[in-house]
Amino acid sequence: MKSQIPNPKSQMSGSLFDLSGRVAVITGGAGFLGRRHAEAIAEAGSVPVLIDIDGDAVRAAASGLASRLGCRAEGVCADITNEADIEGVLNNVLGRFGRLDILVNNAANNPKMEAAGGQKQWSRLEHFPLDSWNLDLAVGLTGAFLCSRVFGAHMARERKGVVLNIASDLGVIAPDQRIYRKDGVPEEQQPVKPVTYSVVKHGLIGLTKYLATYWAGSGVRVNALSPGGVFNGQDEAFVKKLSNLIPMGRMANAGEYKAAVIFLVSDASSYMTGANVVMDGGRSVW
Repeated sequence: MKSQIPNPKSQMSGSLFDLSGRVAVITGGAGFLGRRHAEAIAEAGSVPVLIDIDGDAVRAAASGLASRLGCRAEGVCADITNEADIEGVLNNVLGRFGRLDILVNNAANNPKMEAAGGQKQWSRLEHFPLDSWNLDLAVGLTGAFLCSRVFGAHMARERKGVVLNIASDLGVIAPDQRIYRKDGVPEEQQPVKPVTYSVVKHGLIGLTKYLATYWAGSGVRVNALSPGGVFNGQDEAFVKKLSNLIPMGRMANAGEYKAAVIFLVSDASSYMTGANVVMDGGRSVW
């Protein structure tokens, strides 16, 4: 039997990136990157449904997106650690649009590391609160698991769909705690990147591989995107220290991940599943 040779012209067609008529759920939709993921998906023609526990913020994000792009966008208040809430969102999406094609597991806690005046440096492993550990894992990992179970399982029953897990370069490498150090602060009080961030992001990559093989025969593809740090007005000294760890010599701009998101949730990546796309300016190769 002669193997089929893809037509290069057709493979490069813009239609492969076209998401027209599709419906996408983005968790953590009111967040800094969540809004960009939703914007990218909307620009490619899909209807983005933004989910966030902050109802006012997510409705405002969806309204602003719809106004800017002249598209349809929905903002829904939901707790992704509550399976009943997620099932309610699925029923709402199916009732309004009749379909669900894409899930972007983006929601995560990313707490500030500064300790309140006089307090122990809580971000350090020795003092890291168990409540914070439980909450961070509940949002970042359990939430992704529950959303995948509810939304992903629906897509599997329909035998088509895409799940994209937003991991991090810190899901591939360990945080370099030197970039968080403060001059003149005792060692035991030095801030660090909390342990939960790394655990959650590594876990998302593991979840990606598991689900990719689990649903391989059901028409659902599952991939991860591991972005590097994004510039968002951070302290100048921190930005300089982080940039020195990156071969490209800078942090990412807010919109630089949009094309990767579109690629991973569109037919352009139709032969990709279980992959982790690392887009970090080269940081993880040093």
